[in-house]
Amino acid sequence: MKTYVVGGAVRDQLLGLPVADRDHVVVGASVDQMLALGFKPVGRDFPVFLHPTTHEEYALARTERKVAPGYAGFVFHAEPTVTLEDDLARRDLTINAMAQDEATQSLIDPFDGQRDVERRIFRHVGPAFVEDPVRLLRLARFAARFADFSIADETLALMREMAARGEVDALVPERVWQEMARGLMENKPSRMIEVLRQGHALARVLPEIDALFEKPCDASVAIATLAAIDRAAALDTVLAVRFAALTHAVGDGRDDATRHFRRSEPIAALCARLGVPVACRDLALLFAREIATLASAQLDAERQVQLFERCDAFRRPARFEELLLALRAVSRDDEATMHSSSESAPELARNLACARAVDAGAIAHREAGNPARIATALHAARVTALQKKGHHPTSR
Repeated sequence: MKTYVVGGAVRDQLLGLPVADRDHVVVGASVDQMLALGFKPVGRDFPVFLHPTTHEEYALARTERKVAPGYAGFVFHAEPTVTLEDDLARRDLTINAMAQDEATQSLIDPFDGQRDVERRIFRHVGPAFVEDPVRLLRLARFAARFADFSIADETLALMREMAARGEVDALVPERVWQEMARGLMENKPSRMIEVLRQGHALARVLPEIDALFEKPCDASVAIATLAAIDRAAALDTVLAVRFAALTHAVGDGRDDATRHFRRSEPIAALCARLGVPVACRDLALLFAREIATLASAQLDAERQVQLFERCDAFRRPARFEELLLALRAVSRDDEATMHSSSESAPELARNLACARAVDAGAIAHREAGNPARIATALHAARVTALQKKGHHPTSR
């Protein structure tokens, strides 16, 4: 029985990056042996265990065989006779198909992953790459993390083959969202979108985003969207903000004054299809609806308070701050916002704080005899507070 550190931990060590998690492969052992040593079984589809002390994952070396379409159509074989090389051969990319002997610290690299790390190349391990469409999503996600890596020509050809064969269509929506969400949280999320498009998969998994590239008149919108999600990443924003930046231009029309309302339909459809979490969905829909108003430099106090009320900003100020972060992310390239949002976003934040400082309890007490007037009186008091403050965007 021998144990090896495998995959990402070996890759990241070679890249000089911190190693957060270590996965292990065990060669020459059976399930009964692992249980006898105190390992806790956690694998659902194949034998994976948690170490009794470190709680790191240890998986028995295994092979896999394709038996049905899609990423779930595999049967696994895990026996003491399976070698380390057999296990590494089933992995997706050469940079993830290396191992380190835990006893000697020597590198086992049967597919020249170290060379591809040095050359900054994503290369598939073998032709079985096409059998699992999740590998295409993972490659795109890795591209968002390792933005200076390129894709080997032969690997790109396999990606396109997977899209043409319909393998990508077998992905369950939840897995698409899971990988996309992880990619959006990397340092260069635009690379994920670019790689999916290079591999002819973007139209299959995110047709609403792919449509931004298809219309010649909207080419600048696609470029601006990629820049926006990278700026959202540079601002270290949460996932909901990055998703709002990605989807803000989705939908028909760029000139019609009602385009932001029409955008809600394709964004809602995308969210429903992928099972997007409520927080991400709601912020994306709200941002697409309100982006022009948020960016406007012509809002008087009355219209600002109306905006705050529509966005539920008095009850949910943190979400309104996320809207302003999304605005900062898209501001430099979106034609509707590039000239004004750099001023309007911080001004709106300050004015919301001013309006929230109005004593709602005192107004409710004053209007106790006429409850129907409370909302109107509170609205008026907030408008007055902004007017007295005198620092709304129209003062510039």
